[in-house]
Amino acid sequence: MNKLNHIAFIMDGNGRWGKKKRKSRNFGHYKGVSTVKKIVKTSIKFRIPYITFYVFSSENWKRPQKEINYLFSLINNYFTKEIENIMDQDIKINIFGEVRKLSINLKNTLKKTVLLTKNNKKICVNLAINYGSKNEILNSVKKVKKKFSVKKIEANLFTKNIPHPEILIRTGGHKRLSNFMLWQLAYTELFFLKKLWPDFNSGDLKKIVNKYKSIKRNFGDI
Repeated sequence: MNKLNHIAFIMDGNGRWGKKKRKSRNFGHYKGVSTVKKIVKTSIKFRIPYITFYVFSSENWKRPQKEINYLFSLINNYFTKEIENIMDQDIKINIFGEVRKLSINLKNTLKKTVLLTKNNKKICVNLAINYGSKNEILNSVKKVKKKFSVKKIEANLFTKNIPHPEILIRTGGHKRLSNFMLWQLAYTELFFLKKLWPDFNSGDLKKIVNKYKSIKRNFGDI
């Protein structure tokens, strides 16, 4: 049976879900948060140590400013209101990406959340915010400077202390990685679903985990 340490999620389809319901794209983002909460609880139940959500990519700045502002306010409000619940569930929150470009208010909220939850043990929830994998790899290479090796590059990635994902799940129907964890996903099992993120549920996750457990993983061997 394959060991499972880490699942990564590309949460695609929130905006389309909102429009499909004859409401706004922002309503879709709002409902997407409920799916995140459900998936975190299910991951705890499955005893998965790490999960990562692709929250905001470095390319998402191309979106309308109104939508960007809403997304960041949604993140800020969630951690402001839910911090006690997060602590009660023993959830550790980790943030990676170029967070220096975020607003002072959001940076402070994220910093406080990371600090308060740093000793929690049940699960580590990584949020990739203003994240782009190409820049992550480039910045790592710049830090290594000479005598390059896989280990040295990995030691300077945002995910240096986190095992690479065994599973990537992308909802929304698109079959692409969208500049997400390109280095870390080299041997990851990829699952692409037509379902939009707000419709993704615990049953879907269970099916994928069960399928993963039966996959023969060779890593170049036979």
